[in-house]
Amino acid sequence: MTRPDFLPVPALLGAIAFGAALLSASVHAADKDKAAAPTRPALTVTSVQATSSSLPLQLTANGNVAAWQEAIIGSESNGLRLAEVRVNVGDVVKQGDVLAVFSSDTVDADVAQSQAALLEAQANAVEAIANAKRARNLGDSGALSQQEITRYMTAEGAANARIASAKASLRAQQLRLKYTRVVAPDSGVISARSATVGSVVGVGAELFRMIRQGRLEWRAEVTATELTRIKPGAKVLVKAANGSELTGKVRMIAPTVDLQTRTALVYVDLPTSLSASAPFKAGMYASGQFDMGVSNAVTLPQQAVVIRDGFSYVFRLNADSRVSQVKVVTGRRLLDRIEVVKGLTPNATIVVSGAGFLNDGDLVKNVAAPLPAVASR
Repeated sequence: MTRPDFLPVPALLGAIAFGAALLSASVHAADKDKAAAPTRPALTVTSVQATSSSLPLQLTANGNVAAWQEAIIGSESNGLRLAEVRVNVGDVVKQGDVLAVFSSDTVDADVAQSQAALLEAQANAVEAIANAKRARNLGDSGALSQQEITRYMTAEGAANARIASAKASLRAQQLRLKYTRVVAPDSGVISARSATVGSVVGVGAELFRMIRQGRLEWRAEVTATELTRIKPGAKVLVKAANGSELTGKVRMIAPTVDLQTRTALVYVDLPTSLSASAPFKAGMYASGQFDMGVSNAVTLPQQAVVIRDGFSYVFRLNADSRVSQVKVVTGRRLLDRIEVVKGLTPNATIVVSGAGFLNDGDLVKNVAAPLPAVASR
């Protein structure tokens, strides 16, 4: 029998040791090459320093536009036919302008009758006054008894009373005649009309509604916690749903808070306009911003803030060109800048361009931000 060829044990151990040495040498060489190779940045970015800026303090609210005061113009005549209506909705009127006229035929007749009654009373009083004068002159002579003198004096008083009564009746009829002409109690804009030619209306029936002096106000609904920040006289920028804007001023703050909504009304005076084409109309819904002054704040471009999982983050650029993800709390916004309320100090270098593609610890290459393009002529 032939024996199989086996390596001696010492030779086998030597071969294994030689292979291990070769493997170790190759691993060390690979690690050395890897360490020597430069690390490539994950992204090329631009950065900016967080700066301290002055931002306006503003409070936003919503509410309705309403008339400052709405006058209800009614009828003071009873049972008269409306003969003429001279104004319509949207018309601008001045104080004292005639808005409507009632038929005055019956009132004219009553005035004439009262005038005739006054003349009759005055004529009848002539004899009574003369008799009383003679009685007073003869009182000391004894030609008339005291009873007769008293009768003449009483007749004079009754005649004067009839004259006064006739004058009062005439004034009442003249007042009725005056009421046949409905006049504007103040300057303003007619906002509603229910007067109809030919109708017979009673005393107090509404004929017109008028926005006094054309003044409108914005009634902002503000929560109770925000009321202390608003002061009378503060300026307010009011914007209507149609895009129109007006600058108003806080006139007053309601003394009570609504129990259901827990909000209070802030009354803001709007510029007066008697034009029918005014941009703001009573009944409009509008939003507004109360001017509360300015305050210093740390700001960044809005592009530098990244929203992840419902939180705001920025990436701070470190000296080793790596970024650190920092959680921040944001506040006010002005144009393309945003306030950082918490989590950041001024003068920190923050990644702007490319921030949305970074992760904590990434190596980046920081380059200068490109200059804005200039239009060629």
